[in-house]
Amino acid sequence: MQTPNEASFSIEGMTCDHCSRTLSAALREVPGVVEAKVSFADRLATLRTVHGFSASAAVAAAAASGFVATAHADPASVQEPDGARRGEGYDLVIVGSGGAAFGAALRASELGARVAMVERGTLGGTCVNTGCVPSKALIRAAEALHRASHPRFAGIVANGRLDDFRALMAEKQSLVEALRAAKYAAVLADTPGVSLVEGDARFIGPGRIAVNGRVLEANRFIIATGMSPHLVDVPGLADVGPLTSTTALALETLPRSMIVLGGRFVALELAQAFARLGTHVTLVQRSSHVLPTEDDDVAEELERLLIAEGMSILTGSRVLRALRDGSDRVVEVERHGERVRIAAEQILVATGRRANTDGLGLASIGVRLRADGTIDVNDELETTAPGIFAAGDVIGEPAFVYTAAYEGRLAADNALGGARHPRDYSALPAVVFTDPQLATVGLNERQARERGIEVDVARLPFTSVPRALVARDTRGFVKLLRARGSDRLVGATILAPEAGDLIMEPALAIRHGIPVSELARAFHPYLTGAEAIKLAAQAFDKDVAKLSCCAA
Repeated sequence: MQTPNEASFSIEGMTCDHCSRTLSAALREVPGVVEAKVSFADRLATLRTVHGFSASAAVAAAAASGFVATAHADPASVQEPDGARRGEGYDLVIVGSGGAAFGAALRASELGARVAMVERGTLGGTCVNTGCVPSKALIRAAEALHRASHPRFAGIVANGRLDDFRALMAEKQSLVEALRAAKYAAVLADTPGVSLVEGDARFIGPGRIAVNGRVLEANRFIIATGMSPHLVDVPGLADVGPLTSTTALALETLPRSMIVLGGRFVALELAQAFARLGTHVTLVQRSSHVLPTEDDDVAEELERLLIAEGMSILTGSRVLRALRDGSDRVVEVERHGERVRIAAEQILVATGRRANTDGLGLASIGVRLRADGTIDVNDELETTAPGIFAAGDVIGEPAFVYTAAYEGRLAADNALGGARHPRDYSALPAVVFTDPQLATVGLNERQARERGIEVDVARLPFTSVPRALVARDTRGFVKLLRARGSDRLVGATILAPEAGDLIMEPALAIRHGIPVSELARAFHPYLTGAEAIKLAAQAFDKDVAKLSCCAA
């Protein structure tokens, strides 16, 4: 039996995930190709080949399908010069250029290291290019339109409308490009000791990595290649050309209708944004509630508020198959024992992401992957191969850009410094950017029960918060968890407009051991959102409804 080789190609001309599937099918027909994977996000085709394969045949097959393929150099064919010039020497090589990679590069520069940062696609990674920045820009635009159309005060009549979706998306993209230039390209250019190497990276041995014909050598490596959207395994889904979060944020025409598969933060954020812009949205979630790791009262209240805005939410639904019906895309689901058929112009798949590890040659150097495809690391972020570290989304949860940057700095410290330090996520805040937002830190009630921790719970509706009353927006509540028999805060959940701006006070209280009674006593300016934290802390021992507006 022949041992397959690997060949990779940069691809130009793809506009969506459907293009990647079309090209993948064409490449699988090339003689000598046993497997073909094409990534729209990375503009990359990776082929496993046997004897008889010709790169020119693959290029021709791509051209016949309307795409331009450029072959990358085979790492195995890289010629190694004799002596000291056999490779380019660095103290640290970082693979990737997102939040984790930049955190690592900046810290390594501070430590005086000579660093190579390798990037095969667009500089900046997911957050600035296809994740946080473009999605939150779209979410805020949709919120502005919704508020303009739904005034909360008597005597005001307003009617906002979306006049030019293409212009809105172009403005979003301009912001992406400006931030990429200012916060990534310019920062990299001004960081001493860090060089950008463009191309595909593949480990070719201990301490050695090949990048498009060049060999980079180092004693330490950090893998920070992130994740990409992953299609759930549903019969027919790949064939109907569904959207991912990446391609949904690149649309130039607003869909009249959309089915969103998934019920976690990406699905909820984009579903509400498109619904507010005018798309009829149906969200399909397998579990009994959206956000299944949150407490039921939180998920139920958020569902209620989203449905009140006009979204359809089908929980407890198992997707059976997808198909095309004329211009519509259709999913068939099983819900409460019945088969339901849902049709829409677009299907957005937001059911999960997969670590970007294909083509890196990790198995050949002893880097182990977990069952879900993420890289297995210890608490110090070192992989199962000594001297090789990993950080950011590629190692799994928590998958936030701010934790990625933290992990990148920590990995660089542990790789290049003396004493090593473990990760610490004991007071990690998280935000779901729906409206109202959901912000959490520490434990929720479900997690406390699972860990056998007894807690007292204070739940304060925003109908008891003066700021919410004067703003005529009393959606949501604050929920604080206090370890029973103590004055120690162990968790906070806030469902409210701008909840993300309120969560840091509980986060700091948990991190630094500030007692709940201190939160209740501390000065909080009247008619601010922050006052909700004080009132919730008081609610452990008092009936807040019976307090005067400003009384402590």
